[in-house]
Amino acid sequence: MDLLKGKNILIVGVANKHSIAAGIAQSMSENGANIALTYQNERLKDNVTKLGKEWGIDTFLPCDVSSDEEIKKTFVDLGSKWSHLDSVIHAVGFAPREELDGDFVDVTTREGFQIAHDVSSYSFIALAKEARDLMKDRNGSLLTLSYLGSQMTLPNYNVMGLAKASLEASVRYLAVSMGKDGHRVNAISAGPIKTLAASGVKNFRKMLSYNASRSPIGRNITTKEVGDTATFLSSDMASGISGEVLYVDGGFNITAMGSIEEAES
Repeated sequence: MDLLKGKNILIVGVANKHSIAAGIAQSMSENGANIALTYQNERLKDNVTKLGKEWGIDTFLPCDVSSDEEIKKTFVDLGSKWSHLDSVIHAVGFAPREELDGDFVDVTTREGFQIAHDVSSYSFIALAKEARDLMKDRNGSLLTLSYLGSQMTLPNYNVMGLAKASLEASVRYLAVSMGKDGHRVNAISAGPIKTLAASGVKNFRKMLSYNASRSPIGRNITTKEVGDTATFLSSDMASGISGEVLYVDGGFNITAMGSIEEAES
């Protein structure tokens, strides 16, 4: 299919082939998008470049989302290569590992709170600020990734749950702000997937198993399924959707109780 044929899309957050961002990049490439990938630092550059070339991508830019100066430079450099931009994919989230292991009150610190919100939430707004010039007159799309921990408590997710709640709120405010220029802003709340980033949450394997047992479809989702949803939301077929958080979790978010048998065990 060619849902994104002729569209220029910047994807921020590809780290390795197992990441959700990689699933998005692959789906969008298969659907005809012209893609640029960012890498956080020189240590990750070779890995991102290698992955991108497998998908026919040849534009790679450094971007540490914790730096406004570097974000600005990323878009300046992108503007020297592209005359316009149609979509930005924000697939970035981080909190110090020690904040994701233990009781919320015990392990949460002021510094960890600030880091989690800066990298996981504010960076989406920072990207939107700098993307506006290249997206002018394009009826563009901005998309980010969230998780159910933004709405409900989960063991060890802790400060990331707060950061994701902030991120989802920013989707709504950005949708109104960017909508004045014809741009749409949405989020995908993906079910748990075995990624390098997710491994930082203590007992994540147990969470995966529990999620599969409670999901109405009886399994966990894949990066491809998230990628295909991102492709749809970034395409003209989703031109009427903005300010939404779309769950791609096999229906886990709707279940209050998995089964009577589970309750009796």
